[in-house]
Amino acid sequence: MNDVLTLVDSRLRWTFGEPDARASVTFLGTERIEVLRFLDAEAGTVRYATLGMSAAPMTDPAQALADPEAGPRAELLLTVRAGVADTDKVLRPLAVLAASPQVEGVVVAPGASLDTGEPLWPGAPFTSVLVAEPGGLVEDLPLDPPPATAGGHPQQRDPVRFLPLLPMTPAEAAWKRVHGADALREQWLRHETDLRDPLRGAVPL
Repeated sequence: MNDVLTLVDSRLRWTFGEPDARASVTFLGTERIEVLRFLDAEAGTVRYATLGMSAAPMTDPAQALADPEAGPRAELLLTVRAGVADTDKVLRPLAVLAASPQVEGVVVAPGASLDTGEPLWPGAPFTSVLVAEPGGLVEDLPLDPPPATAGGHPQQRDPVRFLPLLPMTPAEAAWKRVHGADALREQWLRHETDLRDPLRGAVPL
């Protein structure tokens, strides 16, 4: 595990406690992605966090030469109500999303939609997620500059951001493409939508 992932692992365990399960997925041509599960019995929720996406910065595919140190870094978080559905099957779809910067060269940022192409778990009414703003669950993790290369100066590294994912139904995803992420969030708020309910229906649109 590289130095960044060691720090991310520590930050997650410091925030949520020890994970009660962890699984790893490796895709051809990519580094290993782990998904950690944290059960919060008191709140009745289960959280899934990726570990591996932040090993390297995300780069714009239009950029001619990628900097190995500069650029945004992130991990993904998903929180759902425990014991309502077989949500542990979300591990592979989450790993696929976390690998997308390596595989597809995408930069995952708040307001983006990420499509898994399949239900997030068996019977789930969701096949995509909305990336929410970081900082609410896990604080950004600052990174020290990397060691200076010969004749060079240390570069600054962006902090690791922990991005919550909000499951969307196909109808919500289509509506969001037309009206934008802020408008969809307003609809959820207006109808007091329980975004942690793994079996909820689409919000009235």
